[in-house]
Amino acid sequence: MSGTNSPEAVKKLLENMQSDLRALSLECKKKFPPVKEAAESGIIKVKTIAARNTEILAALKENSSEVVQPFLMGCGTKEPKITQLCLAAIQRLMSHEVVSETAAGNIINMLWQLMENSLEELKLLQTVLVLLTTNTVVHDEALSKAIVLCFRLHFTKDNITNNTAAATVRQVVTVVFERMVAEDERHRDIIEQPVLVQANSNRRSVSTLKPCAKDAYMLFQDLCQLVNADAPYWLVGMTEMTRTFGLELLESVLNDFPQVFLQHQEFSFLLKERVCPLVIKLFSPNIKFRQGSSSSSSPAPVEKPYFPICMRLLRVVSVLIKQFYSLLVTECEIFLSLLVKFLDADKPQWLRAVAVESIHRLCVQPQLLRSFCQSYDMKQHSTKVFRDIVNALGSFIQSLFLVPPTGNPATTNQAGNNNSGGTVSAPANSGMLGIGGGVTLLPAFEYRGTWIPILTITVQGSAKATYLEMLDKVEPPTIPEGYAMSVAFHCLLDLVRGITSMIEGELGEVEIECQTTTEAATSPKQPSEEQELQSASDQMDKEIVNRAVWEEMVNACWCGLLAALSLLLDASTDEAATENILKAELTMAALCGRLGLVTSRDAFITAICKGSLPPHYALTILNTTTAATLSNKSYSIQGQSVMMISPSSESHQQVVAVGQPLAVQPQGTVMLTSKNIQCMRTLLNLAHCHGAVLGTSWQLVLATLQHLVWILGLKPSSGGALKPGRAVEGPSTVLTTAVMTDLPVISNILSRLFESSQYLDDVSLHHLINALCSLSLEAMDMAYGNNKEPSLFAVAKLLETGLVNMHRIEILWRPLTGHLLEVCQHPNSRMREWGAEALTSLIKAGLTFNHDPPLSQNQRLQLLLLNPLKEMSSINHPDIRLKQLECVLQILQSQGDSLGPGWPLVLGVMGAIRNDQGESLIRTAFQCLQLVVTDFLPTMPCTCLQIVVDVAGSFGLHNQELNISLTSIGLLWNISDYFFQRGETIEKELNKEEAAQQKQAEEKGVILHRPFHPAPPFDCLWLCLYAKLGELCVDPRPAVRKSAGQTLFSTIGAHGTLLQHSTWHTVIWKVLFHLLDRVRQSSTTADKEKIESGGGNILIHHSRDTAEKQWAETWVLTLAGVARIFNTRRYLLQPLGDFSRAWDVLLDHIQSAALSKNNEVSLAALKSFQEILQIVSPVRDSDKPETPPAVNVPVPVLLGSISGPGLSRPFVRTDSIGERLGRYSSCEPPIVTDELEDLNLWWAAWNTWYRIGSESTKPPITFDKLTFIPSQPFLTALIQIFPALYQHIKTGFNMDDLEKLGVILHSAVSVPISSDASPFILPSYTEAVLTSLQEAVLTALDVLQKAICVGPENMQIMYPAIFDQLLAFVEFSCKPPQYGQLETKHIANAKYNQIQLFAPAEWVALNYVPFAERSLEVVVDLYQKTACHKAVVNEKVLQNIIKTLRVPLSLKYSCPSESTWKLAVSSLLKVLSIGLPVARQHASSGKFDSMWPELANTFEDFLFTKSVPPDNLSIQEFQRNESIDVEVVQLISTEILPYANFIPKEFVGQIMTMLNKGSIHSQSSSFTEAEIDIRLREEFSKMCFETLLQFSFSNKVTTPQEGYISRMALSVLLKRSQDVLHRYIEDERLSGKCPLPRQQVTEIIFVLKAVSTLIDSLKKTQPENVKSKVPTKICGTTVLFSIAAVQF
Repeated sequence: MSGTNSPEAVKKLLENMQSDLRALSLECKKKFPPVKEAAESGIIKVKTIAARNTEILAALKENSSEVVQPFLMGCGTKEPKITQLCLAAIQRLMSHEVVSETAAGNIINMLWQLMENSLEELKLLQTVLVLLTTNTVVHDEALSKAIVLCFRLHFTKDNITNNTAAATVRQVVTVVFERMVAEDERHRDIIEQPVLVQANSNRRSVSTLKPCAKDAYMLFQDLCQLVNADAPYWLVGMTEMTRTFGLELLESVLNDFPQVFLQHQEFSFLLKERVCPLVIKLFSPNIKFRQGSSSSSSPAPVEKPYFPICMRLLRVVSVLIKQFYSLLVTECEIFLSLLVKFLDADKPQWLRAVAVESIHRLCVQPQLLRSFCQSYDMKQHSTKVFRDIVNALGSFIQSLFLVPPTGNPATTNQAGNNNSGGTVSAPANSGMLGIGGGVTLLPAFEYRGTWIPILTITVQGSAKATYLEMLDKVEPPTIPEGYAMSVAFHCLLDLVRGITSMIEGELGEVEIECQTTTEAATSPKQPSEEQELQSASDQMDKEIVNRAVWEEMVNACWCGLLAALSLLLDASTDEAATENILKAELTMAALCGRLGLVTSRDAFITAICKGSLPPHYALTILNTTTAATLSNKSYSIQGQSVMMISPSSESHQQVVAVGQPLAVQPQGTVMLTSKNIQCMRTLLNLAHCHGAVLGTSWQLVLATLQHLVWILGLKPSSGGALKPGRAVEGPSTVLTTAVMTDLPVISNILSRLFESSQYLDDVSLHHLINALCSLSLEAMDMAYGNNKEPSLFAVAKLLETGLVNMHRIEILWRPLTGHLLEVCQHPNSRMREWGAEALTSLIKAGLTFNHDPPLSQNQRLQLLLLNPLKEMSSINHPDIRLKQLECVLQILQSQGDSLGPGWPLVLGVMGAIRNDQGESLIRTAFQCLQLVVTDFLPTMPCTCLQIVVDVAGSFGLHNQELNISLTSIGLLWNISDYFFQRGETIEKELNKEEAAQQKQAEEKGVILHRPFHPAPPFDCLWLCLYAKLGELCVDPRPAVRKSAGQTLFSTIGAHGTLLQHSTWHTVIWKVLFHLLDRVRQSSTTADKEKIESGGGNILIHHSRDTAEKQWAETWVLTLAGVARIFNTRRYLLQPLGDFSRAWDVLLDHIQSAALSKNNEVSLAALKSFQEILQIVSPVRDSDKPETPPAVNVPVPVLLGSISGPGLSRPFVRTDSIGERLGRYSSCEPPIVTDELEDLNLWWAAWNTWYRIGSESTKPPITFDKLTFIPSQPFLTALIQIFPALYQHIKTGFNMDDLEKLGVILHSAVSVPISSDASPFILPSYTEAVLTSLQEAVLTALDVLQKAICVGPENMQIMYPAIFDQLLAFVEFSCKPPQYGQLETKHIANAKYNQIQLFAPAEWVALNYVPFAERSLEVVVDLYQKTACHKAVVNEKVLQNIIKTLRVPLSLKYSCPSESTWKLAVSSLLKVLSIGLPVARQHASSGKFDSMWPELANTFEDFLFTKSVPPDNLSIQEFQRNESIDVEVVQLISTEILPYANFIPKEFVGQIMTMLNKGSIHSQSSSFTEAEIDIRLREEFSKMCFETLLQFSFSNKVTTPQEGYISRMALSVLLKRSQDVLHRYIEDERLSGKCPLPRQQVTEIIFVLKAVSTLIDSLKKTQPENVKSKVPTKICGTTVLFSIAAVQF
């Protein structure tokens, strides 16, 4: 009021008052003098007040009755002009609040009079309003009078006055209540202790109320009276009143001043006792009225529904419920029930419209709805008001779609209890804009032919009514089509929005409080916090109560909501409406989920799901799940099931996609509408935003999405995201452009949906995984037994979910991978391919993810991640295994360095590849292994090395790809190198691990098992490697065997020194001998069938064209390798203890190999034999026991022992044998082999050699094409072994052994060769060379004879045996040996170039001539050395030599080789030159008696051979041969005849006869004339004569024996000459003139020459040597000689 209190305002007021009074004075001057006087006195009064008082306004108020009086008098004049002037002046005073209570009363009385006189009605109203609004001085009767005045003016005939009065009344009523509010404000502190009012106190008992409150009370009470058509108590003077106006006033008071009624019990009492009964009474006609029934006559003024009253009543009810629900619980129950009834189909349309508007007003007030639920629905015997409201709305909506049936109206009024309402669904959907054909339709609902437009009636969340605001309408308005539906639709939407936002808000608060409470509970409790904890428990109780309310609210409304929304969704043709419906369903589903109300949640989700799919789509899960769970709680609408949709509902939807349904049996196509796509988006939105509350509903959501994705043709791509793809079979999916642009968006949302699973809690995540797994199981079932494209949605999404939840992978890994492993085993290739893709992607992602703590510190997690990879090994499908191996390869490439404890799993995967699983698999697995061996051996735990060995070995055994097997053997070699280089590190780590395991085993009380126990762990590693290579050595493929064998022996050779000494026992028995046994077994049983080719176009050499030959190579390699180890590692093996047994086993293997019917094996066996014979026996050093064993043991050269400067003994490498040996035996004295034991080894070797020799050279009993005859190289090698072996056994070698040797040598030399091989072995006929075998035989005997020569006496008795052996060989020159019954061709009988013409099966005997001749030379040589030896003398060696030589000498020209007899002669001469003196020396002993006849026969057979010289013998040759004969005669003359006294007579006689015969030997009949002189062996004859004559006239005859020789020689000679001459003379006489034969003439000439020679000799001889008879005989002979000569 500062404006009216300012000095300027006051001054102005005073001026105005004075001017008003002056004006009044002027106006009344003539007609109304009293008034004039009063006005003038008033001017004086005003001036006086102004002059006397500083507080002018206060003074004016005090004197206001007097000041106002002139104006009141002026009004009393009833003159319009004066009255207007006065009323204006009064209003000015009122506006300055200078009117006292008395003055106000006077003013009101004056106004009343004016009203009764109908003067200045508008001014009156204005004045009253100013009076009541500017101050509060008017109370009680004055106030009531003022109000009645306004009411009275409202009912005048003038319209303007009427309306102005109505407005004034409203304002006045408001002012009354505003005063009361202001009064309460002023007295707030006092109000806090209110005086209790008795509940049943009289309605007029207002003594407790303050003045303004009392006025308000009285006013309100009278308003109720007036509306109820009763007389007012306070508003005295009311003449007329309408209910409509009264109800409007009541409504405005209730609406504007609710606190008055809530704070004052008196007013509350009025509400209960007056207002509510009034409203119920007024509603009566509406309740009873039925549309279509005749209205019954009744005395009441309004009997049928009257729109203005009904509408106002509903407004009042709305206010009552909204503002005073807490006071009027019971009454509100009645009101709400009435409202529900007003929606019935039999009520007038306008009534239903205003009723639904009223309900809409309630629906936007969630707290109110919550109160309904608490007050009614949750009470046991109360009406379920909230549920009824929702159901009524649903029924109302359906009733709008149904044409009301003619007939019994009662049937249409059933909001019945049919069981199908809960499963209401609308499987048509609109998410795309634009209907075909360019026609834009109005938004509307259409259902079963009923088309209802959707009107825009209100903004979301507010209830702006149309018909409840029509206060000016008296007649019911026409309701536009679709209005009621639109309001009802908004009711539902606002209801859902309101309660969900309210409950979710409260839930959010509770969650925050719970969080803080939990924190408080977990923190240490301070005494001051106990109260807080107490309040926290109170909070918990409050939450329990709240939750019960929330759940009841949802339970009460969801069925009705779902039924209505489903129907609307089905009927909606407008995208925006559809969107709203879906949003409502979504929010309800989410709310139910948050509250844990599974049934209702699933029902809403099912509705959305059904809306997403085409109509009648056969998705079992949607048709069964909810139908079962909701059967007892469902609400159908009007008794109709709305589950199935009529075709008409599809007609207004744009078809955007045509696709294949996902079903086992192929069906026709299905169509998706834009509404379906819209529903799908809602479903995605639901899952994305509310995944945490879906729980088991994931199953529904995902099943639906899967079907939609399938129909739309989305296929999974890398990482599990879905991309548009073509359908594999059946008609292709047809998509409109609209949906094509939407597909990437849908795909993206789908991916984001699963990405958001990372924000779900663990339980929700498990629900999601379980749902995906069961969905995938269904897809798997569907894909069984057909090759149709399977649905991969679930598998792809499992992958996506796994990838985004890597940070907590542990909680979902087992169910996730367990299921994917099942998928991997599915028969459908596409299905399992994706299973494998998903599984391997997850494993790779899991290993590369940055876990906290990292994998290196969380071994359990690493093993968990790798375990499914291992489990994939049990799946037999090659494509899965390929994926698995590719995954392993990628893991190795990216994570190989950090696998740690995961290595056994990874290696196990590689090793699990079986032979039958195809080449590509094996190749990929092998690639992994190669990577491991080349890059990762140092990074893996040493305990895994054995697994690497096993895996590499297993690849060697795979027979799919030879190269892989061979390369794997190379890998084993690389691995062994690695062991060697990192030996110490590996050994330490393995020993540490072993100790830990041992301790663990002891704690558990079990025995530690591992292969090759109890060898040390590092040695076990080596043994595993050797064992693996050993297995590969008996592989069926020769190339693998060869490579493995070479690697095994190289490895043992190169790295064997690392083994502990005791481990060698295992190496020998369990690795090497075991291998030898297996190889021998396989070789002896190998197939002899010819192999045509080695696979592909590879030709096989004839030496390898049978399995037997291929195995032979393996046997060779293995035996050689073992022998080499025995040789090079003898110093390690001999101290082991059972070396002699090992030696025997090795010899046994050598023997069986040598005796095998395969030249290659047998020869190699002998080479191995040779190798082990080169071993140097360990030396005993008894003088230096303190010397370290490194010196006692000869170190093989290959290790390169180095001499250190300044050191007196050698030291060896730190990793060398010497040090190892020193380590082994440091605690025990050095083991030095016993000499006796050593000797036993050699004798065992000798026995083996003998067995090999005797068995191999023994001729077979029968011969055929397959008979095995040992080859020359074999026999050569066999014999070449003897010298080396002999060196070791010579001390004990005796005659028996020599005999054994002789048999073998003889047999060996006798073995023929195959004609195929002969060109390569036999020398040409003209070459006199020895074969290697023959050389070897002679070498063996040479070694022996040299040994005997230097050996002790007892050895020399072996000489004769050696001579026998050699002489036997000499005989071969003329009589080659027989090899059993085998027929052979003799090389001597065939020209060299004929050899190749022999039949292939034939056998060729060797050319033994050179061998025999060499043997003969050896004999001569040896005899020259040993002739005098006792054994040689005693054993008649000389006789044997002569006897042997007799054969070639007697054959002479018939010998196979000319050289033979020549050598025989020269040898005989040499032998005799040495032997004859010995024979003479021992003449008396008779040891040589039998020799002489043999010698005589030999001379005889040679000098007078029966063999004819060959025709082609040249003169020179003949002469040379004659000179040899001469040499023999010379020998006789020099070495035999001079010593005749030591020689038996018979022998001498034989010699003389021979000489005689030789002296006159006739020529060969075949000689030509020219050759006769030569061919008569003149020199020879001459020599014979000379010898005869020499011994006939020996000058020195010392014994009678000598003279006897001479006489015998001479008489023989002369007698012979006489005979020849006599015969010649005789023949000559008889022949007459004919000449004698040339031969005879030649003979006589020769005899004459002989006699002539004799005579010449006699002349030379000294006379004393010639006896008397000799000249007589000579004379006779001479006479004959003379006669013959004359005749001749």
